[in-house]
Amino acid sequence: MNRYLFFVNQPYSYSILRPLQDAIRKRGDEVAWFVAGCTAGPLQADERRLTTVAEVMAYNAAATFVPGDWVPYFFPGIKVEVFHGMARNKRGHSSEDESDHYRIRGFFDLYCTHAEKDTAKFQSLAQSHGHFAVAKTGWPKLDPLLSSRVEGERRRQEGELPVVFFASTFSRSVTAAPALLDTITRLSKNGNWQFIVTLHPKMDPAVVDQYRALVGPNLRFVESHEDLLPIMPEADVMLCDTSSIMFEFMFLDRPVVTYRTKMPGPYLIDTKEPEELEGALAEAVSRPENLLAEQRKLCLDLHTYSDGASSERVLNAVEHFMQRQHHGLKSKPLNLIRKLKVRRRLRRELRKTLV
Repeated sequence: MNRYLFFVNQPYSYSILRPLQDAIRKRGDEVAWFVAGCTAGPLQADERRLTTVAEVMAYNAAATFVPGDWVPYFFPGIKVEVFHGMARNKRGHSSEDESDHYRIRGFFDLYCTHAEKDTAKFQSLAQSHGHFAVAKTGWPKLDPLLSSRVEGERRRQEGELPVVFFASTFSRSVTAAPALLDTITRLSKNGNWQFIVTLHPKMDPAVVDQYRALVGPNLRFVESHEDLLPIMPEADVMLCDTSSIMFEFMFLDRPVVTYRTKMPGPYLIDTKEPEELEGALAEAVSRPENLLAEQRKLCLDLHTYSDGASSERVLNAVEHFMQRQHHGLKSKPLNLIRKLKVRRRLRRELRKTLV
């Protein structure tokens, strides 16, 4: 029986790693969670949590899976990067461009990539650095969405209002939440729309409170730590800004409307002023075929697989690495200063971890 560890530093990690946990358990293997820097509240009763570094060392996992960009280098086993999003950055550039997505920090042994372009980029970096391997696996987070086969137009009951899923990131330079507060307030009360609203965990608490106060017959507020994937199919259209969640929603084959996005393209309907919003939502609900065709092209570019089996490919890639692929790799760079920073960061993150 293999033992695996999940390293969680942000609330979004839970929905990324749970499909992988399901695949591990189906194989008869074991997994534990180590949370540092965010709430452990979403952990379920049947999910094992390790709370100290000593417990992690004693658990002695064969591999640690990480959706973020850092991991304690001294944890046992190989370190596997599965990423917290697909290869798009907030300047709207494709995965061919240099960005934080491709920064090699010397922590990881295996990068599990999602599509042709990001795989080619990481393979090039692997050849240059020589101390890690790359496997094109797909993204575990999408497995439940792709295997549920709920894509396409949502069937509404007679008289049911169209549902808009509003998701906003936190950065002041790109967030739409403050600018659209009045508009969403009005639209949620004009009898034409229903809203599901969620905001980034780092959103200004005052803005979060303003949206929570809008809860009513036609507006539902979803807390940031909740798993959004089971909720997204309830919506006909997504309203977003520059959050990468818009790309996840596109895999439902449903339209996306944005407000002043930094990632424009023919695959979405972008608005520049709040008063344009309702017209854009109405257009999106009509499901323009040219818009959906562009979305499908983008989804294929971002994620090669549509079978909902990426978690299995990740585990196969880990087994292959441990059996064969690690041979011939160089030792990781010493990175003494970075390692010291990691130890300090881990101590700091553990202090602020919420039960």
